[in-house]
Amino acid sequence: MSQLNFIARSLAPLQALPSFLRTRAQSVLFQRMVPFTGTAGVQFDEVSSDRVALRLANGGRVRNHIGGVHAAAAGLLAETATGFVVAVNLPEDKLPLLRSMKIDYTRRARGGLRAVATLTPEQRQSFLDQPKGDVTVAVTVTDESGASPMECEFVWAWVTKGV
Repeated sequence: MSQLNFIARSLAPLQALPSFLRTRAQSVLFQRMVPFTGTAGVQFDEVSSDRVALRLANGGRVRNHIGGVHAAAAGLLAETATGFVVAVNLPEDKLPLLRSMKIDYTRRARGGLRAVATLTPEQRQSFLDQPKGDVTVAVTVTDESGASPMECEFVWAWVTKGV
């Protein structure tokens, strides 16, 4: 992407940090942008123009009555991953909007969760070429056993700011 937006410009200096510091700095940065991610304890492991990887520990703030990560917290993790991979790529004059989300919980999660959202080069290019549109963002959520406890579909729209 030739013209970096605010999020991408904010991330750029963090790339010089050692990995363990970079992931913490990315988490702090995004938690300031979207405070609810900090409240839930979402941690950012990897952020690039085509991939965002996040994790959520099975801690007290997000635990359900059976000792696992609450379904709503798992949904937040997947939504945040998809939203940030879109937001990192959108030009400064465009606004991301969640159009729809569908989540099927397929099995009980074991321990903490990790979400990885990705965009194709063609999807990223459409943000530049089209003043508005929508995109289905691929996301995979896995638990500590490596299995996927949920299947998700997130559709993100974008519009020109001020419209």
